[in-house]
Amino acid sequence: MKLVLLLLLVTEASCRSHSSGCEKGCDCLGDLKFTICSRASFTRLPSRVPPNTERLDLSDNWISIIPERTFNTTRKLRVLLLQNNNISVVEDGAFSQLEFLQKLDLSWNQITTLSEGFSIGLASLQELQLSHNRLTTLGSRTFRHLDSIQRLNLTNNSIQTIQMRSFSSMSLLRQLHLQDNQLTSLRSGTFSMLRSLEVLNLAGNQISEVETGVFKPLASLTLLNIAKNQLTTICFKTFLSIHTYSTHLLLEGNPWNCDCDLQRVFRKLHSIQRLFLDDYYNLTCSSPPDLQGYLLINVDDELCIAETVTVLIITITVIITLLAAMLMGERKRRRRKKKGFHWTQQGDFQTSQTTEATSVSDLNISLFLFSHCSLIVFSTKSAHS
Repeated sequence: MKLVLLLLLVTEASCRSHSSGCEKGCDCLGDLKFTICSRASFTRLPSRVPPNTERLDLSDNWISIIPERTFNTTRKLRVLLLQNNNISVVEDGAFSQLEFLQKLDLSWNQITTLSEGFSIGLASLQELQLSHNRLTTLGSRTFRHLDSIQRLNLTNNSIQTIQMRSFSSMSLLRQLHLQDNQLTSLRSGTFSMLRSLEVLNLAGNQISEVETGVFKPLASLTLLNIAKNQLTTICFKTFLSIHTYSTHLLLEGNPWNCDCDLQRVFRKLHSIQRLFLDDYYNLTCSSPPDLQGYLLINVDDELCIAETVTVLIITITVIITLLAAMLMGERKRRRRKKKGFHWTQQGDFQTSQTTEATSVSDLNISLFLFSHCSLIVFSTKSAHS
């Protein structure tokens, strides 16, 4: 094995060339299929790149703009590395000639916007790196030509808005990294076409609101990371809609409001065998003030048992009150039944209307007590469910 590696290194070294087809400051290797122009202090894209180049490394330069149809003479490119430059502008159709490109790295640049024509020509692209830029919005048509994309990295931008259908063409996407942005909410429909998505990383945003059906379309999801956001509570149905078997959830680092409602939600989540709360034992309370710093797993004994006892006492009181009212009503009815009729002087049998009215009144009172007490129990339970 070592001999094979040595032969490969020798072969690569022997193929180094600074021929007329290679830009000064670049190394052209492997029959000119690999062109390395990193750390060459270029301020613009080199013009002399071998036309049969498949991998072009332009990282760590000072390039600031990618003009339209720049790569017209290098149509065989499969990998294009442009990370750690000073790129702030990518013109429409800049990559329109790169029909074979599979990986594009634009990370660590100064890109603030991507136009609708950004993805033209990138139908074969499988990996797009856009981390550590200055993007604020993802447009609905920016990525519309990325039919083959499988990995999209948008980490550490300033993204606040994801327009509907931003990911509509990405039916093959498997990994979406959106951590360390400025998202505040997740709306239903945002991820509607991502049925192949396996990893969704949303950690380190400002998310405080998650709509119930936002994760429902993610039929292949195995990892959902929402750690280090601004969630204080969650809805059980939000995660119940995830139907993938063996989905792992990461939720720590949020300012959880550790009331009994939240405790019940997590208890229900634990009962769903297809979901795994990997960091449940690290979830820390931020409110109420007397529970700040407590672990969520310890809240049940200190808060929720007392609440359960209170509800139980109210329930028992309601039942006793109802039974007493019914018993008293029954006794009165029996006493009045004995006095509730008489024979008239004419020999006719007559029922006392007053007795009937009183019985009806007692029945109404019992029904009133039943409905009123039931409402108290229902309201008490609803307030904590």
